[in-house]
Amino acid sequence: MMDRHPEVVWAQRTDKVFLTVELPDAKNPKVKLEPEGKFTFSATAGTDNQLYELDLELFGKVNVDASKINIGLRHTFVVIEKEDKGWWKRLLKPEGKSPPYIKVDWNKWVDEDEEKDAPSLDNFDLGGMDDLSNINMGGDQDSDDEDLPELESKP
Repeated sequence: MMDRHPEVVWAQRTDKVFLTVELPDAKNPKVKLEPEGKFTFSATAGTDNQLYELDLELFGKVNVDASKINIGLRHTFVVIEKEDKGWWKRLLKPEGKSPPYIKVDWNKWVDEDEEKDAPSLDNFDLGGMDDLSNINMGGDQDSDDEDLPELESKP
């Protein structure tokens, strides 16, 4: 059986990493972030309830308590606080080419030397985000998405 991976886009700042797991209509998402930088995600999606999984070894250690998550209809957005401020050379610890399902989030990306002039992503509406420590990491979750309006599809 072939493993399926959702697409992941990422960007970083000196103190945090922005990770978006793009999996529309994910059911029963399970997310776990560990201090040594291990990030795992699993959910089912699609009409056949296909299992999608991620097991990422991030480049550096992270502060789980300060990290935030928002599980939405279209994607799971995680703001991961780095334990040590500094620019990571890449997202994942292992050297070599990243897997094809991991891409740069050019909407949030800035170069290291342009960070001080870039708009702060703290201005993004993170008000609906939860602490990772408060997330039910498994089983059925009640979703807050019922309050969101349905998006209209363009013809």
